[in-house]
Amino acid sequence: MSTPPATQSLAFRVMRLCRPSFHVDTPLLLDPSDLILGEDIFDDPLAATHLPPLIDTHLTNPIDSSDLSYRSRFLLQNPSDSFGLSGLLVLPQSFGAIYLGETFCSYVSINNSSNFEVRDIVIKAEMQTERQRILLLDTSKTPVESIRASGRYDFIVEHDVKELGAHTLVCTALYTDGDGERKYLPQFFKFIVANPLSVRTKVRVVKETTYLEACIENHTKTNLYMDQVEFEPAPSWSAKILKADEHKSEDNSPSREIFKPPVLVKSGGGIRNYLYQLSLSSHGSAESNVLGKLQITWRTNLGEPGRLQTQQILGTPITPKEIELHVAEVPSAIILDRPFLVHLNLTNQTDRELGPFEVWLSQDDTLDEKTVMINGLQTMELSQLEAFGSTDFYLNLIATKLGVQKITGITVFDKSEKKTYAPLPDLEIFVDMH
Repeated sequence: MSTPPATQSLAFRVMRLCRPSFHVDTPLLLDPSDLILGEDIFDDPLAATHLPPLIDTHLTNPIDSSDLSYRSRFLLQNPSDSFGLSGLLVLPQSFGAIYLGETFCSYVSINNSSNFEVRDIVIKAEMQTERQRILLLDTSKTPVESIRASGRYDFIVEHDVKELGAHTLVCTALYTDGDGERKYLPQFFKFIVANPLSVRTKVRVVKETTYLEACIENHTKTNLYMDQVEFEPAPSWSAKILKADEHKSEDNSPSREIFKPPVLVKSGGGIRNYLYQLSLSSHGSAESNVLGKLQITWRTNLGEPGRLQTQQILGTPITPKEIELHVAEVPSAIILDRPFLVHLNLTNQTDRELGPFEVWLSQDDTLDEKTVMINGLQTMELSQLEAFGSTDFYLNLIATKLGVQKITGITVFDKSEKKTYAPLPDLEIFVDMH
């Protein structure tokens, strides 16, 4: 905090709303029996009979508040006196910690310490960072008419803290002194903005599903109550948060639908983990590996809000397939040596026309080992597919062995581009006698 020169009539004072602390007093407190009695005095039967009533009578006598000698100031009048808590609160003597994502709110008072009235005061308050200078208050168009001797003018400034590092609240005043002299008063109030929390992320891909784990750690000296931790997926993604199973009575409670309690992240390194399941949409970008970003809002012990947004979270680049072949329906009952139809769907996931196609069962296995085969023509012809179009078709198959069997090697071939796509994953079926 800067101090104005002695020649200035005005001076700025900056105050913040901070939680007070307990005033702890640790005087020398004694029990009178420790002063007048020895350790073995009660070994004497006569003393053990007469001394305790005398001591109790002395302690129960009320203290004369008019006694200015304070002869009893070191005596324990109440067991709680030994804790040293006086019941008083102490206002913070420092400016306090300021964190990224919070709203810096300060009560500024400009005081006239002279014996004369000052007039036509133009007040400005600016927040200066390493990157920019932001105007918070400017009374140039409507100057303060006057501040009487020993008087003051108060105002409140607010600023959403969006940068880390050194910040300076610059308060200036241009005024006419009691002698009619125009004076300029600059004062600077410096503080450091720290990071309240850290966000660590891990991205894992399981088959065609992407999982994002976010770990939030509290670096402040106070508890943080998370109101919201939401993942905003990129346009080509959809997201779903995964939570542990909760107690049924809590899950169906009417009050739970009305009030959602905040999540507590304890001070000094408390951690909270979140897990999201991400799915790539059908028309997703084939090149971008941007998954999205996290929006985090919280409140402190005094209810002050905070908000942070992470940078874009990157994942493993995933190139969508040009075509997608999946099984739409399989008969519930499959009989040995009897033909059955498998309903399949073929989708064009590109913005251009593909095809025509051929569909067959690959011959990776020998004919003797093949337990499910095509019944009829070994190759099926499919027409062209327009951009993002799809078609349904049926494969006529027959099973030659009982029990759990696999349909393997359903392959699609693009006749125009002479390109063979990866076979459909194996499909298990159960073959029965009847």
